[in-house]
Amino acid sequence: MTTAGDIMHRGAQWIPAHETLDRAAQLMRELNVGALPISDENERLCGILTDRDIVVGCVARGHDPAKITAGDLAQGTPRWIDSSADVDEVLQEMKGHQIRRLPVIENKRLVGMISEADLAQHLTDEQLAAWVEGVYARSLAG
Repeated sequence: MTTAGDIMHRGAQWIPAHETLDRAAQLMRELNVGALPISDENERLCGILTDRDIVVGCVARGHDPAKITAGDLAQGTPRWIDSSADVDEVLQEMKGHQIRRLPVIENKRLVGMISEADLAQHLTDEQLAAWVEGVYARSLAG
């Protein structure tokens, strides 16, 4: 059985909710990632911040990224998966919520992240095609 822990990339880092978006963008550049999980003061997942969130939710609206925090953009219920979850559960979670990145948690701690690139490296062509259709088809139709 292939698990979330098998396909994730390790080394994912939190961005604290109180941290500014300019700092988040710098951290994304340093880590070469397009998304960061957002943690509250108790190091619990409270959202995910993407590079697109920074551009569309802050810069394009004329706001100063040095004054807006990651927590200001955290919306909705964050999705995550346990490291022991089967890859089918990972795909179902991502398709069901139309998300392209999924934090992986083990013993209530962030241990990794699953992205589209991780899926492309570990899934069969059929699994990947079904995932793409499930995540992208509805967003393109709407």
